[in-house]
Amino acid sequence: MLTLVTIPCLTDNYAFLLHDKETGRTALIDAPEAAPILAEISTRGWELSDIWLTHHHPDHIQGVADVVTATGARVIGAKADAHRLPDLALACDDGDNFDFAGHDVHVMDVSGHTIGHIAFHVPDADVVFTGDSLMALGCGRLFEGSPDQMWASLSRLSALPADTLVCSGHEYTASNAAFAATIEPENDALKQRMDDITKLRDAGQPTVPSRLTDELATNPFLRAHLSDVKAALHMEAATDTDVFAEIRRRKDNF
Repeated sequence: MLTLVTIPCLTDNYAFLLHDKETGRTALIDAPEAAPILAEISTRGWELSDIWLTHHHPDHIQGVADVVTATGARVIGAKADAHRLPDLALACDDGDNFDFAGHDVHVMDVSGHTIGHIAFHVPDADVVFTGDSLMALGCGRLFEGSPDQMWASLSRLSALPADTLVCSGHEYTASNAAFAATIEPENDALKQRMDDITKLRDAGQPTVPSRLTDELATNPFLRAHLSDVKAALHMEAATDTDVFAEIRRRKDNF
């Protein structure tokens, strides 16, 4: 049995713990800040075995050294990003699998936000850890990659089972929802989701993780291929990638 824990870090980041009760092994996904992560592990009485890194940005890796010092956990990340990640015990390529407590972990290249950004899909837990690629109602800015790369990455993630939990790296959901409403103001699923987001945030609760089925119904960055979205942007004849790029441009200026 696998247990998922969301840990708020810094001002709007999230780290995640994935714990296997039978073996006692625990994985940390991204390490924005050591103190809350180590406190959560201590409170639960768990031992950390792994740290999985999605990409090299400081707000996802700056806690690694202190967590490794405290726990001795092995660090796993992308071979393509190894030159700007902490020292890796296991460097992975797109399509690689590795074992975590008897569960397969599938590594997916999801470049776009950065080059060498990866996601970790754990089918046994119905979860994917996406960092700053696919986010709740959004996607990461294209700091290094192209629209073609990001659209390809989002398309791969969209093809995962619809009940997959999407564990992304930030609490940006409310602002992402406000932008999404400018693209599809009549989307009833989006309206309902915005109400749900308001209730969660008013209660001090995270909006992450989210369910992929909800992202498919409401996240404009996953919906660039739909005729209704193209029509709303007056881009009926445009390619899916061009529509995605226009949505990303609008979000950058929102």
